[in-house]
Amino acid sequence: MTKIILVNKKDRKIGVGEKLKVHKEGKLHRAISVFIFNKKGEILLQKRSKRKYHSGGLWSNTCCSHPRPGESVFLAAKRRLKEEMGIETKLKRVFKIHYMAKVGNLIENEIDHVFVGYFDGNPKINKREAEDFCWEKVEKVLKDLKESPQKYTIWFKIIFPRLIKKLKLKKC
Repeated sequence: MTKIILVNKKDRKIGVGEKLKVHKEGKLHRAISVFIFNKKGEILLQKRSKRKYHSGGLWSNTCCSHPRPGESVFLAAKRRLKEEMGIETKLKRVFKIHYMAKVGNLIENEIDHVFVGYFDGNPKINKREAEDFCWEKVEKVLKDLKESPQKYTIWFKIIFPRLIKKLKLKKC
């Protein structure tokens, strides 16, 4: 049973909860999202495993997860990037965002800490977490988000355009 950190609107810990139950009840909790770019300015996308409890088979950012109780967002981001994609690199926290969205019969109600890193090469994906990956040009992803939004996770559709604006990367 995986425990995650429950927070208030100021991102202060108010308790812990079982991950699936928290998502069923829509409780506010802490999350991390990692976006990895290469020297060409491409983003590393992950196609989530169909075995995931939600959003399986959808394209998303390089990795995402929840810090464990007692774990910092920075260490959680480093840990999950290694566990999901086999990548170790420096990460920088860029911003945090609160969003709430229905995902099937679950509710994502997260204060998501967004990290960026750089890596050249191909990841060694954990097939329990990701079924595929690709390096893609930012402008192509932004265009595809408009034309085929159903191919992407809800949080990616919310966070990615904001991240690109913040980083001042190329847009369509």
